[in-house]
Amino acid sequence: MERREFLLKAGILASSIILGCSDVKEVDNMEIYEGEPKINRGEPKVYVIKTDNRKEGIEELLKYFRIEKFEGKTVAIKANYNSDDPFPASTHPDALDAISRELERVNAKAVLAERSGMGNTAAVLKNRGVFDILSRYGFSVIDLEGHKRWVRFEANHWKRGFLLADVFYESDYVIQTCCLKTHRFGGHFTLSLKNSVGMVARHAEGHDYMKELHTSEYQRYMIAEINIAYSPHVVILDAIQGFSKGGPESGETISPGVILAGNDRIAVDAVGVAILRLFGTTPEVSKGPIFSQDQIKRAVQLGLGVSEPEEIEVIPANDDATEICAEISSELVKRS
Repeated sequence: MERREFLLKAGILASSIILGCSDVKEVDNMEIYEGEPKINRGEPKVYVIKTDNRKEGIEELLKYFRIEKFEGKTVAIKANYNSDDPFPASTHPDALDAISRELERVNAKAVLAERSGMGNTAAVLKNRGVFDILSRYGFSVIDLEGHKRWVRFEANHWKRGFLLADVFYESDYVIQTCCLKTHRFGGHFTLSLKNSVGMVARHAEGHDYMKELHTSEYQRYMIAEINIAYSPHVVILDAIQGFSKGGPESGETISPGVILAGNDRIAVDAVGVAILRLFGTTPEVSKGPIFSQDQIKRAVQLGLGVSEPEEIEVIPANDDATEICAEISSELVKRS
């Protein structure tokens, strides 16, 4: 059996092992059960490190999140593999390697799960080196295209609710890593809140969830609503480079030279938007107070994190980050 096929099957097995649910319904060769929201506000702190070394930067940032508690626990990784394009369109190989190395160090049981939006998921993961990286650490991969177990959630702006992959609902912990990008297809920006779209089923029960999302006038509200289904232990936003215009697969490249980490998705995304504004971005992302952005506004309504920018602490994780942290803090509280 090829290593990629083995890892896929191991990932599916890992997903089924961690489940402890009842009332599972068989629908169109899928197993679907009802979920309850998992809303954890996290801490209103965003740590920022100025670096071009992802291994050292991520290792340093993870010290703030006590990942030693992951020992023997199941950890679901949600990276950013929406398309078969290199960083900053997709998670940088060094970032995934650094996260995996730290999870191995604490003896976690990790699985990466992904559904690409612009391409075949298996091909994207193979070409981006995901199988090779995860296999080094004995971790598995779940290709969510064709995945069989989903959790249904009701949400105001989704006609039929949405289906979240079981692995993110049932794992002991979730680590999310995303990129710094604008989004020209209606999302306006794609940071931690929007990275959660890759956890959701594309088709089920004769319904195209992604078509519904991307054609809705409420797209940005719907993005925020996905995040009621899980709470990450930590979000790592790789902003060494990013797309300030265009996106998600290509765009105008900027080089902020920083990596962020936090576990309040509103705070992380607000800081990400502030960085985009500092470097010059699209009219949609530049307009109005940061907390008036639809994704963030809806996330606040749902109680997913901080409710106003003054609550956010932007903390330099090294001396080189002091200046940009001050600039971010100032940008966060601008009212126009």
